[in-house]
Amino acid sequence: MVRPYSNDLRERAVAAVMKGQATRAVAEQFGVAVSSVVKWSQRYRQTGSVTPGKMGGHRPRVLEPHRAFIAERMKQTPHLTLHGLKDELAVRGVNVSHNAVWEFLRREGLRFKKNAVRS
Repeated sequence: MVRPYSNDLRERAVAAVMKGQATRAVAEQFGVAVSSVVKWSQRYRQTGSVTPGKMGGHRPRVLEPHRAFIAERMKQTPHLTLHGLKDELAVRGVNVSHNAVWEFLRREGLRFKKNAVRS
């Protein structure tokens, strides 16, 4: 993801627009897109600041609240497959992908391996 322009550049561009310069002229002067100057000016009028909003973020983990259930199911049924666990979660109203279940199990250290030797 591309980093946002510096606040210094944003402030100088918005100050020029507030002094009455045309948006296109300001964009050309500072070497940025016209849309950037427009958005910075709008942000300044709405919030009083040109500081960019938060980029990226953290997605909440859907399976965290179900940790106890998943651990218990793994103990009760050691031959449970990822797809089987996914289906059991769906019955409980938790619709997740196969990959989400795998990532959760891996992160929690609840790995299990199916092979002929252990059977």
